[in-house]
Amino acid sequence: MDSIIARGMTFQACHGVMEQEKTNPQIFRVDLEMFLDLQTAGKSDHLQNTINYDQVFHLVKKIVIEESFDLIEALAEEIAQALLLAFPLIDNLEVTIYKPEAPVQGNFEYFAVKIKRFQK
Repeated sequence: MDSIIARGMTFQACHGVMEQEKTNPQIFRVDLEMFLDLQTAGKSDHLQNTINYDQVFHLVKKIVIEESFDLIEALAEEIAQALLLAFPLIDNLEVTIYKPEAPVQGNFEYFAVKIKRFQK
């Protein structure tokens, strides 16, 4: 299946279980891979036969910045469900949320969750 990939969408937001995470913004990075049939878009060269990247970015941005979750698992789920609802052409998608500033003592690049969801 074909896919549209969005990598490295980066936002400052407040998500986490610890009190300081709810008030002090941290960096969150979001990667998406949206699976859909792109043959019609490729043949027609018309935007209505595919997914508008700008709309995807702003929907994800709105969720990450305006909402607050204890768990990045919940953030990923909210993004997945919103995208599936907004873009019925998507057959299934993968959402990865990276939390490079997780309050964990030790050296690490990031903690992340990755989910895959399907159109109903």
